[in-house]
Amino acid sequence: MTVFSSLTAIASQPCSTAVAGCTPSGGHSPSRKLLAALLLGLAAFAGCSQGQQASSRTTPPPVATAPASFAPATPQASTGSRIPTMPLQQLPRQGQATYALILQGGPFPFSKDGSTFFNREQLLPQQPRGYYREYTVAHPKARNRGAKRIVCGGQQPRQPDACYYTSDHYASYARIVP
Repeated sequence: MTVFSSLTAIASQPCSTAVAGCTPSGGHSPSRKLLAALLLGLAAFAGCSQGQQASSRTTPPPVATAPASFAPATPQASTGSRIPTMPLQQLPRQGQATYALILQGGPFPFSKDGSTFFNREQLLPQQPRGYYREYTVAHPKARNRGAKRIVCGGQQPRQPDACYYTSDHYASYARIVP
């Protein structure tokens, strides 16, 4: 007999003795029916999760592959770094304008501009927390901040040690060469 059929049998039995959840007339009280329903649900859930575990043991989990846009950056210049370089003149016009605002100290069009960038992807050189700041490269037709950013590092925001451009929301970078 399965757990499901046992619970069904218990829930369907009439009250013949003074048991908690029985009414004096011998019927079921709402609390006993609720308890039976909860137990049935729990038994069904346990059966489903056991079936999922069994099927996952026989079939290997799918392998997640990143799209080509998430491939690590490849060097374009021999700078001793794995991050490629990009001359400032090759940045989009909006990127050049954002870079100029960074050197001026603002004002920036977005409230998040100049906020700490945590380098969670660890694609930029390892630095202490607070070293990097991010700035939005605005797109004229975008309704939100879009994916393009400039991330600068250094102790003085107006004189960064290095700035990096990303067009794919931190999936890859190019070091900006002024």
